[in-house]
Amino acid sequence: MVRSKSKQAAGRSERRFSARLESWLEQDQPKTIGALTNLIGEKSFALILMLLLFPSAIPIPTGGVTHVLELIAVLVALQLVMGRNELWLPRRVREHELGKVVTGKAVPAIIRRVRWFERWARPRLAGLLDMRVARSVLGVFVLLFVVGAFVAPPFSGLDTLPSLGVVIVCLGIIFSDIVIVALGIAAGTAGIALVVALGSATWSLL
Repeated sequence: MVRSKSKQAAGRSERRFSARLESWLEQDQPKTIGALTNLIGEKSFALILMLLLFPSAIPIPTGGVTHVLELIAVLVALQLVMGRNELWLPRRVREHELGKVVTGKAVPAIIRRVRWFERWARPRLAGLLDMRVARSVLGVFVLLFVVGAFVAPPFSGLDTLPSLGVVIVCLGIIFSDIVIVALGIAAGTAGIALVVALGSATWSLL
């Protein structure tokens, strides 16, 4: 009986998203964006968006490279709004091999944070999140947050909260947890409000 329970626990652990992502990272195969999209099927939208916005969600200087990632994220978010089931990316982007900075630092950092959320994540209203209309609505929020991060003044740190909102919303989609999605929407909305408020204050001083 005890052995059976331990086997079930091990099985659940293997099915965890963090374990699957770590296994993909350790495999001896080209680490391309296209290969990453095949990891979780229809939820690859969330995975790619999370990867693209993660550097912006970390409050450290990134040398402006995040703007390029955010432009790609806009393309992905638009497809989510349209309700597409399969992610389309330009061939050049899909076959682009992720560099050592991404595979050696960014992805392991994502895995650590994913594991933290996995402790609390539960399938809550999973059926609702699987609906096409719900995915489109979430796509609108994500698109708004990505645009907010993009228009935030460079090196101001104001892109952190909108980007963090995208990352958390994507985790909620991956875990089918409406509570985590709601936390992401709250963080992203607060970030947009901050960008608008400080932007308006700056404009009034000019």
